[in-house]
Amino acid sequence: MLTRKQHELIRFIQIRLEETGVSPSFEEMKEALDLKSKSGVHRLISALEERGFIRRLPNRARALEVLRQPDDVGAKAVPRPANANPTTAVVRPPEARPAPANDVIEIPLHGRIAAGVPIEAMETAAMLPVPAALLGAGEHYALEVSGDSMVEAGILDGDYALIRRTDTARDGEIVVALVRGEEATLKYLRRENGRVRLDPANAAYEPQIYDPREVVVQGKLAGLLRRYH
Repeated sequence: MLTRKQHELIRFIQIRLEETGVSPSFEEMKEALDLKSKSGVHRLISALEERGFIRRLPNRARALEVLRQPDDVGAKAVPRPANANPTTAVVRPPEARPAPANDVIEIPLHGRIAAGVPIEAMETAAMLPVPAALLGAGEHYALEVSGDSMVEAGILDGDYALIRRTDTARDGEIVVALVRGEEATLKYLRRENGRVRLDPANAAYEPQIYDPREVVVQGKLAGLLRRYH
């Protein structure tokens, strides 16, 4: 038997899936159920998941699937945001609902770019939810930026650099470069006179010049995420 809040949440998720094809955000669920914090939403979702009513789709930070409805699905009122359209509150049969849209995906978060170790050594189980619109084709990972060497390119300390895996890049592109097999750095890549130059985007720092055999490109910048506190 479900609690009243669990009933309200599962029906709110169902309706949003039918209206938009996208699961509601945790903030939207918190407001719809008049909860004080998102931790309450987490607890409700975990309880519904444990009982087999919903499931979280893998690698999608904002994607839930309703597997079944409570037996008394029509017995309780459905919570709705204040700006919701009251004419769309009818729950259709489960088979009629669209699949959740893949609007957010999760990519590996490999630590801080100034950690002084190869990317491979930084790999962890941590994941970062990212709007799919920020990523193109290919495999991606994220790095937390440490330091101010790229501030003039708009890349600040604490930002998350979204990196597309590749071992090639054109001159002028911002890349993750592994230097001498030891240190990973985020810099502009340039080639001149048979050498590789890694340029910072901060006048306070000097370019770094290496033999081409000392530098391995491990990806190039595809996007940037910034969290405001």
